[in-house]
Amino acid sequence: MSGLLSKLAEMFMANIADALNLMVIGMGTVLLFLCIMICVMFFMSKIVLYLNKIFPEAIPEVVKKPANKISDDADVAIAVLSAMLKK
Repeated sequence: MSGLLSKLAEMFMANIADALNLMVIGMGTVLLFLCIMICVMFFMSKIVLYLNKIFPEAIPEVVKKPANKISDDADVAIAVLSAMLKK
């Protein structure tokens, strides 16, 4: 019986070692991929900034219409009077 238990314990430890090995390889692969992706994105942003200086994007001009302002006190008085009469 003790031989069987020691054999099972040995197999269990071998499986745990294989699982840890697989986990470390997988996490290392993901870490390597993410580091490469960060470096590539950094260099791509530098390239895009450089190309944007060479070929600038045309920015359309927005023409604002001046708002109609009532500058005469008589017009204000007429507007207030008409609002009061409608009540």
